Amino acid sequence: MTINLRKNALRCVCVLLAAFVAAPLRAQTNCTADASAAIECFVANAVATNLTAPRHGLTPTQFQAYGVAISQILHTHHSYLMLLATASSVADAMPPINASGTPNQAAQTAALDAIVAAELATGFVSLPQGVVRQDVQWFAEDVAAPMNNSQGYLQLLTPGAALRLLDTYVVAATTAGSGGAPSTVDWQKVETSISNAVDAFTSAGIILIPPGEASTKLKALLQDVAQIIFTYKTATGRANL
Repeated sequence: MTINLRKNALRCVCVLLAAFVAAPLRAQTNCTADASAAIECFVANAVATNLTAPRHGLTPTQFQAYGVAISQILHTHHSYLMLLATASSVADAMPPINASGTPNQAAQTAALDAIVAAELATGFVSLPQGVVRQDVQWFAEDVAAPMNNSQGYLQLLTPGAALRLLDTYVVAATTAGSGGAPSTVDWQKVETSISNAVDAFTSAGIILIPPGEASTKLKALLQDVAQIIFTYKTATGRANL
């Protein structure tokens, strides 16, 4: 498990480092033309030397372009912090494992992608020039991947505490179905609980809303995330996070 963790982390780091590399590992045509060319050359060299490999079904050329997109993401003021926090929270509280213990990577990926989409929709994550939604979703997935096997240390840091708190509101508003019927959630009750919690936390100074943002946007994001949590639990057979 430790070997796999190191291998996955190395692959992620290789692409992330491209954002800060100004020269290629070896001479290549046009590698010093501009920052994007330098990053593409770095990624190409990393692939050629087996430090990393194209992911997400990308061709080598597409993977180089993805490296440039990561560079743009890392140079944002707040978006990359939101994505890092989201990835670590999901890796902690929403692992790629069913309640039975069997793997379910699809459930975690769907949840992570949906949360990132919600952050984009509410404006807490913005797309840099030349970057599309798929790029930021892949970035979050690549950050979460090595965290899925952290030997328990991610759970020690508990970055998923906020997701678990949200889930308590979902659990409190959930009614179990009878006769094999699916459970139902009183989403109005969930929204009220979230609204009251945000108001209480902001008033107490526990949550500080960034300048220019409004608590209503945060409430809208958390309401979306609450529904994503329920979908994830349904897919993995979990009663709670």
